[in-house]
Amino acid sequence: MRPPYLLLDIDGVLIPFPDAGGSTPAAHARHDVVPAGRNTDDPVTVWLDPAHGPMLMDVISTGLVTPVWCTSWRQNATTLIGPLLGLPPLPHVDLPRPQITTSHPNGYLWKRDHVDAWLADAPAVWIDDDFTGLDHAWAAERTAKGTATLLVQPDPRIGLQPEHLTEVTTWVSQLPAARAA
Repeated sequence: MRPPYLLLDIDGVLIPFPDAGGSTPAAHARHDVVPAGRNTDDPVTVWLDPAHGPMLMDVISTGLVTPVWCTSWRQNATTLIGPLLGLPPLPHVDLPRPQITTSHPNGYLWKRDHVDAWLADAPAVWIDDDFTGLDHAWAAERTAKGTATLLVQPDPRIGLQPEHLTEVTTWVSQLPAARAA
């Protein structure tokens, strides 16, 4: 079995959403970035935790996962966000730009159908803050059919925590291919 993909979201995972008072976690540093196609006079402010890069590299460097951005930031994840965290260039799932008013137009995360097609029968651990019960049922069904799938869901106001990556490495290390290695 090939190593599972580690699908990484950004908003709500690496960039937490402000709390009701407009604050982000204290460990996060402010960065102004200019996504492709955006005017340099109109940057986007993001708040990133510098500890996330080393935490993710600890997981990536095991070779037990194949990291891939899975975010509406698309290629900007590799060119803007990754470098700020010290991450190497990573591929990304080429998600469309749907005209939706909710992230759950069909009761589940809008990315899921695209991710499902992209993954085909590949195992995956997907870190995103916006799953619904239907997404968790999808992951359980994939696993029951023999395609190991784990969803990890950080609190969008706090973002990625060390225990999430511990969950990832524990899960991956229990897969048959990891045990055989």
